[in-house]
Amino acid sequence: MRFFEDLQVGQRRELGSYTFTAEEIKRFAVQFDPQRFHLDEEEGRRSLFGGLAASGWHIGSICMKLIVADNQRLLEIARSRGEPIVLGGPSPGFRDLRWYKPVLAGDTISFSSEIDSLRASASRPEWGILQARNTGINQHGDLVFSVLASAFVPRRNEG
Repeated sequence: MRFFEDLQVGQRRELGSYTFTAEEIKRFAVQFDPQRFHLDEEEGRRSLFGGLAASGWHIGSICMKLIVADNQRLLEIARSRGEPIVLGGPSPGFRDLRWYKPVLAGDTISFSSEIDSLRASASRPEWGILQARNTGINQHGDLVFSVLASAFVPRRNEG
């Protein structure tokens, strides 16, 4: 993480890729989203999705996992350089969540995050609020997932 003052609208991070397997799609669905088209290949083929489809919540969870992993990677780089360690705060929420196309078993999704806006927190002067557009693109170049997420970011100087 960086301090709020070091961030700029338009900064983009590539978060990594993830391949959704049939086994993982079913395992997630059994526990969190047990709908027929997430649990059974034939039901998935008969659905609007045309195949075994990952839950949208599974896609969002993988995106979050990759964000956290990238934050940890950046923290280790800062630590190795002797730079100040900056720990971000929680998220006050998200909006504009979209699943544009189904993610089917075998699809590989590449995730990225781009800063959409930055503002000082009115109630907590030691924090800024970042909004980032997190997206997922499949192996064919199609946008499959998008969400505008917010996060608290520590300020170097209050106000």
